[in-house]
Amino acid sequence: LQNVRIDPSSISFQMWKDIPVPFYLSAYFFEVLNPNQVLQGAKPVLAQRGPYVYREYRNKTNITFHDNDTVSYLEYRYLFFQPHLSNGTEEEYVVVPNILMMAAAVMMEKLPDFVKILLSGALAGLKQKAFMNRTVGEILWGYEDPLIDAINTIVPGMIPFKGKFGLFIEFNNSDSGLFTVNRGMKNISQVHMVDSWNGLKKVDYWRSSQCNMINGTAGEMWPPFMSPTSVEFYSPDACRSMTLVYEQSGQFKGVPTYRFVAPKTLFANGTDYPPNEGFCPCLQSGIQNVSTCRLNAPMFISHPHFYNADPSLVNAVEGLHPNKDQHGLFLDVHPMTGIPMNCSIKLQLNLYIKQVSGIIQTGKIKPVVLPLLWFAESGSIEGSVLHEFYTNLVLLPLVLDYLQYILLGLSVPLIISAAVLIAVSQ
Repeated sequence: LQNVRIDPSSISFQMWKDIPVPFYLSAYFFEVLNPNQVLQGAKPVLAQRGPYVYREYRNKTNITFHDNDTVSYLEYRYLFFQPHLSNGTEEEYVVVPNILMMAAAVMMEKLPDFVKILLSGALAGLKQKAFMNRTVGEILWGYEDPLIDAINTIVPGMIPFKGKFGLFIEFNNSDSGLFTVNRGMKNISQVHMVDSWNGLKKVDYWRSSQCNMINGTAGEMWPPFMSPTSVEFYSPDACRSMTLVYEQSGQFKGVPTYRFVAPKTLFANGTDYPPNEGFCPCLQSGIQNVSTCRLNAPMFISHPHFYNADPSLVNAVEGLHPNKDQHGLFLDVHPMTGIPMNCSIKLQLNLYIKQVSGIIQTGKIKPVVLPLLWFAESGSIEGSVLHEFYTNLVLLPLVLDYLQYILLGLSVPLIISAAVLIAVSQ
């Protein structure tokens, strides 16, 4: 118990503070092979590109211990491209939807016609098209686009940022918010459980109190003595708490583990799974509308290739091949300590695109939830860390456990002998 508390003297503290596990972020793009045909109403044909792999380093700063048995911290992420692990370079060009333009068009659909005409004119003047050909690095980490200023001029505040736009621009050299978690000094069953995030006990993105709840841990460790049921964690990237369910017991390099996976209900819509009604307005099951926490842009998250989603989503495009081995997420945790040994968390970003009356650049595009990219954050304990973990948290407890039975076995004949000697002396 002392080894898994958030305490500078515990074995797991340094692992918690500066995660020694080599984490990797792998990004896969969906290139649109027939953009001109899509503008005329054809089904999008996609080709997966990548992976583009980044080594991910994490460390905690601003660690502050509080009197109520909690600790606050900021965790920063730093990403470095790994050419030798990637299938391509950051300088490669990929044809994808013009995310800013298509998102703004859908967001303006219900505004007066003159506003959409203004946007259409601005798009023509800036030579903006529905699809763009940009480098991997630009799409991920940002590019300058005069469209940002144009949109903010036409509809002030619609895009409340300036400068560069990139899908992962907030991932690198940044923190994921101020977490305050339980230290477990008084109650070990609460260790790592989130007390608040950015000072909030719950978020306000969703339409039900249940969906707004901040449940579980920060996704790094869990309380010890886990049961084979489920685990919960709060994900700032998904703007919600997520529950994974027990699938099977196993081992990772000699260490016993419980495997937890995503249930089919994770991204189900409110019709198929009523508790998810608070995440709506929904479309088909298998995709979650995250517009309320993504500047009201028509963005959806899902499993890669629409794994575990309504088949109509897969059939609406060509080039997707969902399967569990490649696209299902998993978490292998040592149940006695609650420390993950091996994990791969996968999510897909999707953009809802369609023809918008009054904005000629949207052509005759049929409504479709179009995959942009999917990514996996993966890591496993190895090397000296694995050896120390196995020795201190698996091998030694096992030896002590056996020693207990050996001593118990030795004590029985000693007790009998003592009893015989007492009887004889009397």
